[in-house]
Amino acid sequence: MSTQTKPERPRGRRKASESVPIDQILERALTAFATVGYDGMSLRTLNRELGVSHNLIHQRFGSKDELWRAAVDFGFGRMLHHMQGLFDPTLSEPLEQLRLAIRRFVMFSADNPELVALMNIEGRQDTDRLAYIYDNYIDPGLEGIARLLDHLAEAGVIRPVPLRTFHFLIAHGATAPYSLVSLATKFDPASPCDPAAVEAHARLVSTIVVDGLRVPR
Repeated sequence: MSTQTKPERPRGRRKASESVPIDQILERALTAFATVGYDGMSLRTLNRELGVSHNLIHQRFGSKDELWRAAVDFGFGRMLHHMQGLFDPTLSEPLEQLRLAIRRFVMFSADNPELVALMNIEGRQDTDRLAYIYDNYIDPGLEGIARLLDHLAEAGVIRPVPLRTFHFLIAHGATAPYSLVSLATKFDPASPCDPAAVEAHARLVSTIVVDGLRVPR
């Protein structure tokens, strides 16, 4: 009796029923939203890049808005967790806690440049999307830093600094080389994302900011 071999399924897009890791979808989606913005992001293009059927994203998330929220929760959830664990319990000197927090945040941003890139887009207009990120992630993530800055200012250790000034100085100033790599390499062809360069940059930034805020004794 002859046997028939099952023909191989042609290579190409996966069937929608096939499993695609959720993290892979959200990573790609977050990068897309951070690159071309909400309006420019195409579900069809994302499906094609993932190599899946054209309706997979719709089946999993229902809409582009729901995908955006899931991608934001995925990326900014990591940031919030990181921000809440910035401080080192072995350090008793508040000013050193501030220095450490700045350094660790800059290094985190080097590994997650899409978050700053997304905020550079979403921060231009007062929308429900901006409010969602700010209310759920930025504001809660800065609570510890705000308390530390207030404590240091009240103790006369640093000059009073508005939280807005501090935030933009660090989150959109010090981290810019990682979301604007092409511009950064115009100044220096060496990659700003090299681990040693990231460490050196983070330490320099923390030193400049802390020494600039410190009140001379």
